[in-house]
Amino acid sequence: MKVKHIFKTALIGLKTNKFRSFLTILGIVIGITSIILIMSLGNGAQSYILNQIQGQVSSRVIEIKPGRQSNGPSDFLSMFSDSLKQKDVDALSKKSNVPNLSGIMPLVFGSGSASFASEIYQVTFYGMSDMAGQMYNLSVEEGRFLSDDDVKSYSDVAVIGAKVREKLFVNNEEAVGQKIKVKGKSLKIIGVMPQKGQGIISFDDAIIIPYTTAQVYILGQKYFQHIIVEADTENNVATVVEDIKTTMRNSHNITDPEKDDFSVSSQADAVKMVSSIMSALTLFLMAVAAISLIVGGIGIMNIMLVSVTERTKEIGLRKALGATEKDVLLQFLLEAVVLTGMGGLVGIILGSVLSFVASFLINTFGGLSWQFTFPVGSAILGLIVSSSVGLVFGLYPARKAAEKSPMEALRYE
Repeated sequence: MKVKHIFKTALIGLKTNKFRSFLTILGIVIGITSIILIMSLGNGAQSYILNQIQGQVSSRVIEIKPGRQSNGPSDFLSMFSDSLKQKDVDALSKKSNVPNLSGIMPLVFGSGSASFASEIYQVTFYGMSDMAGQMYNLSVEEGRFLSDDDVKSYSDVAVIGAKVREKLFVNNEEAVGQKIKVKGKSLKIIGVMPQKGQGIISFDDAIIIPYTTAQVYILGQKYFQHIIVEADTENNVATVVEDIKTTMRNSHNITDPEKDDFSVSSQADAVKMVSSIMSALTLFLMAVAAISLIVGGIGIMNIMLVSVTERTKEIGLRKALGATEKDVLLQFLLEAVVLTGMGGLVGIILGSVLSFVASFLINTFGGLSWQFTFPVGSAILGLIVSSSVGLVFGLYPARKAAEKSPMEALRYE
């Protein structure tokens, strides 16, 4: 019998029991829909986070953190050490130590309440310098940004985020020139930043003050939480990272790199880390969703076995009229593959629609710049996997049908 005739017979068999066919492919539809949805949202989340990192921080920025790089629970507390001091900033600032350095900025931060008149708002405050503008792409829409003189003179000044202005100055008063209190310290507002939206660092909810003022008068500490360094060009970032490590080890009298009490990371490292985490998380969720494919495959095998029993007379009649075991095997195998293939196609379409709707809702109600991405590779893989499930789980019922004796099948009641 020709393949097209076998295929046509298989389709007729499926059309005869439409509702049963629908229930059979339901598990496959759910599995493929879940995979497409997870992959699409996972890709969207990864793109959003990477765009935030790349858009918010200069690609030439390098971050030095206290404590060695965490490799497990035992290293966790080392991340909160006070290993970054002014002597490190002075050493890194020397051209002979880091020739390709174009800027350096100590960074301290904390959280607390900011108040103006009767209004109070919980904020994050960052102790920075005038370098913050170019390193973090910051600007002001009112007033001015921090200056080098503000840092050197320990000035009681602050630049506030758009949301801080909105929450503290509810009557639309002129913010620039007013004084607010942060953790009991009175600060004069010299600038207001435009709204930037949610990101890795939410500057809308932030107050930026000279790091000298924050360090001495608000936090009362002699160390820095981070030291931010900027390379002169993107091509020199890797060189600057190595120069920083050498300089820091000399400053801390460290001869064994395994005993570093600091860690150095660039934007490229952050991008790589985020990509790795998101990929691992997406693969894990895909593995969970794939379980429904296995369940769907078992369901197909059960339904096909029932179908073989119900159609025993049909099988006997076909074999009596000349159909070979191979013809019967192919017919039932094709029925299983067609079912799962259709389930895969429906799952891809449904998953894509749900992904688009989810992206639209995140953009509309979440206020995030979220991009819808269609995972072409996952869609192709979904079709291949769903058809393979039909092939694997349909093989046993198809063999059972092919092995039936024509005489016994015709006598079956």
